[in-house]
Amino acid sequence: MPKKQPLKKPTKSFEQTLWETADRLRGTVESSEYKHVVLSLIFLKFVSDKFEQRKRELIAEGQGDYVDMVEFYTMKNVFYLPEEARWSTIRKAAKQDDIAVRIDTALHTVEKNNPALRGALPDNYFSRLGLDVSKLAALIDSINNIDTVADHEQDVVGRVYEYFLGKFAATEGKGGGEFYTPKCVVKLIAEMIEPFRGKIYDPCCGSGGMFVQSVKFVESHRGSKKDISIYGQEYTSTTYKLSKMNLAIRGIAANLGEAPADTFFKDQHPDLKADFIMANPPFNLKEWRAANELTDDPRWAGYEVPPTGNANYAWILHMVSKLSENGVAGFVLANGSMSTNTSGEGLIRRKLIENDLIDCMIAMPGQLFYTTQIPVCLWFITRNKKAQRIEGHSDSSHRDRRGETLFIDARNMGTMIDRTHKELTCDDIAEIARTYHAWRGEAKDGAYQDQPGFCKAATLAEIKANDYVLTPGRYVGAAEIEDDGIPFEQKMTELSQTLYRQMAEAEKLDAVIRRNLEALGYEG
Repeated sequence: MPKKQPLKKPTKSFEQTLWETADRLRGTVESSEYKHVVLSLIFLKFVSDKFEQRKRELIAEGQGDYVDMVEFYTMKNVFYLPEEARWSTIRKAAKQDDIAVRIDTALHTVEKNNPALRGALPDNYFSRLGLDVSKLAALIDSINNIDTVADHEQDVVGRVYEYFLGKFAATEGKGGGEFYTPKCVVKLIAEMIEPFRGKIYDPCCGSGGMFVQSVKFVESHRGSKKDISIYGQEYTSTTYKLSKMNLAIRGIAANLGEAPADTFFKDQHPDLKADFIMANPPFNLKEWRAANELTDDPRWAGYEVPPTGNANYAWILHMVSKLSENGVAGFVLANGSMSTNTSGEGLIRRKLIENDLIDCMIAMPGQLFYTTQIPVCLWFITRNKKAQRIEGHSDSSHRDRRGETLFIDARNMGTMIDRTHKELTCDDIAEIARTYHAWRGEAKDGAYQDQPGFCKAATLAEIKANDYVLTPGRYVGAAEIEDDGIPFEQKMTELSQTLYRQMAEAEKLDAVIRRNLEALGYEG
């Protein structure tokens, strides 16, 4: 008899291994805090690897005398690190009692020596948390195994950041994770609006995921990230730092304003007109202003003042005010925004529709977000629906679509990735984006056609007939059901027989359960 082969254990990715080590810190640090511990250390390892790599290059080029001159590093977009800020120094002291102070010193030194990182790194964070030295040492050992610059093709540290941000968002669950928008949602927005070149803006940028995806989009279409400039703003101080680190490790230059600040009260880019806006504002934000505040703000000019009880329409009008002449915005909102008539919101929506700003609406599948079970939709707004030539991408030029809005119902798309979360697949994203681009008249995506149950191009008159409600389900109708050719009588007989068999089986199972309960002394 042949010997049974032992089952192979599934191989863990290095992200999983690292996550398990990081997870041991939980219990000693608040779950919302420990992401900053882990991501700061990965950041330190990455900038240190880049520094050592550049130092080796200088020596190999016979320029060993310049290895301590800052200019020789900044000219290659590498951060210069004094001795105390280097990973090798941290690693050697990993098991010492003052390791937390040493890490804080390293982060402070990196920031002090590199103006581009001003305000990006945590300040005395490790010392304040009172971390267990042995657990911190284990984490440093684990991070030490990542060679962040070994593979130029694979964005290793970017992958780790993305993986960790997603895992942290899932771990924090409801009420946490506001810094993170699921990757498939961000990717869909980027694929829809096609940010080839120009100014990209996110008024509530979280950890900077929209910008990362925009750069990936540009690179995947053989463009250059030098063709785009990035502007953002974030209210929460720790998330603002997270975003700066996330962008710095990917070499993405961005203007996130001087400091973390409230977009409504302290706009960090008052004169900005953006070509592309991507955003995932906090859902249904309440009490965002007092009743007597911002009532005559120029951003709402021509519209009702957005109500104090929900900021959804304030975000929309803020973004409309920031759009350039040909600008396009894609953003996530709760489904209620498509049909609400509360406190003047319906009147604002009607005005947006009458001004012909709404380009496309998408109803999204449920369970995409880690932070909420609220069903969400995507809004796409543009200032220019006239025919438009896209420079350098003639097969992406737009037709004249004034007076039309595209509705897409994607609620039946997506695949479950665990018990409670769903994800849009690459095929789903491609299908939705292709439909929108075909409708916009982009030659590369073929001809557009309405599909019952999925997409419908509606006129302003049709939207008016639906009381200015923007819910895609109202327009796309029901999907056509394919006739299977089986006569009704035959199908009914077969289904009835199946049902009777299942009912008989249920009776048997009920009897077994009853006997077992009686045997345990629980008689009915």
